Amino acid sequence: MYAMPLGDDGAEMCPLEPGHAEEFAAHIDRGRAFIGRFNALPDLVADTEAARAFLRAYAEKSATGTGRIAGIRLGGTLVGAVVLRRLDAALRTAEAGCWLEPAAVGRGLVTRAARVLIDWAIEEHGVHRVEWVVSSGNAPSIAVARRLGMTREAVLRGSHLHRGERHDEEVWAVLAPEWRAARPAS
Repeated sequence: MYAMPLGDDGAEMCPLEPGHAEEFAAHIDRGRAFIGRFNALPDLVADTEAARAFLRAYAEKSATGTGRIAGIRLGGTLVGAVVLRRLDAALRTAEAGCWLEPAAVGRGLVTRAARVLIDWAIEEHGVHRVEWVVSSGNAPSIAVARRLGMTREAVLRGSHLHRGERHDEEVWAVLAPEWRAARPAS
């Protein structure tokens, strides 16, 4: 995957591979407190070696068709990412997710990048159902799910333990026919 423009504001979606570990670790450091409010990633990526291991795991998922990660750059700086945490070719399902540094919030970057990733999963990988699992307290991520045309299907009460605190999780999803029907005519 090569860098792909996400609009006319200099934003682009780009590959993230183990060779980007130092840059990835610096990105996580810049957003550690903000990203960590609802996402365990900052707890997993404590340094460059942990960043390399994380990116290596996604490189393996990509190679085996079981997941994918793509960075979001703004003005050349890595500011976030979108992922397919899980991609099951047999069931034709996937779970998408995201994170973003605070300096990049409010620009629609995650929504634009997630659209590209979900479109790829549906059109290139034959996925029928894409889920978005989010803490009920994460209003910005819920807003992304809505903008992506997803439907809230469930609230899993007290299902997620994060930093010693129980969180309700919401399951949002979009099916391939819904995704295609909502796509603007070209």
